[in-house]
Amino acid sequence: MNFLKAEWRKLAIINYEINPEILMKYLPAGTEPDFYKGKCYLSVVGFMFLNTKLLGIPIPFHRNFEEVNLRFYVKKKENGTWKRGVVFIKEVVPKPALSFVANAVYKENYHTMPMKNLIHEKENELLIRYSWKDKTWHSIQITAENEAKTMEAGSEFEFITEHYWGFTKKENQTSTYEVCHPKWKSYPVKDHQLTLDFATMYGKDFECLNYQEPISVMLAEGSEIEVKTKKSTL
Repeated sequence: MNFLKAEWRKLAIINYEINPEILMKYLPAGTEPDFYKGKCYLSVVGFMFLNTKLLGIPIPFHRNFEEVNLRFYVKKKENGTWKRGVVFIKEVVPKPALSFVANAVYKENYHTMPMKNLIHEKENELLIRYSWKDKTWHSIQITAENEAKTMEAGSEFEFITEHYWGFTKKENQTSTYEVCHPKWKSYPVKDHQLTLDFATMYGKDFECLNYQEPISVMLAEGSEIEVKTKKSTL
């Protein structure tokens, strides 16, 4: 059953290599870190949620909004097949009702904060910025070429964007839900800026990222998406 339909557009993705030991306490039962060429990735992702419908119904004043999240990549073996997905450390949205539904239904760690976005397109360049505020304003900004390229098989971009499951830790249970979407195109990135104190926003476990350079920066066009209802396993 499809719980949510929407569009995810203009996904600004800043990737870091992280020691997998830091992530162990966040792993849902039955999952393990998923590596790309021997490296464990963690990403800051900002994007637009557009034309959102819950159970097929558009919710007034809650159709178009920003989201920023911190996530890492895992896999879980079920019936001899690997499911590759993500685990979210924290997700930020601008309206309390969005956090309430996401936390209640999917048991995710959603928080409500003031947010704003800037999407500026011109002939040869695309500027994307997502900002959110707790005590101070944080922001993720990417400048890219304004012509999307087809995904390359086996690429780092494919690894980051082709995780189609969400796994959530709830004591000794793991909640699982599927996100369905086609392969995404990417815009060649020219420059980026990230204004973010990882320790303040995500806790001391992630303070090390304040002193690291990203391993890569990406901008995905995105697409229509469908999120299916969750199930829980031991």
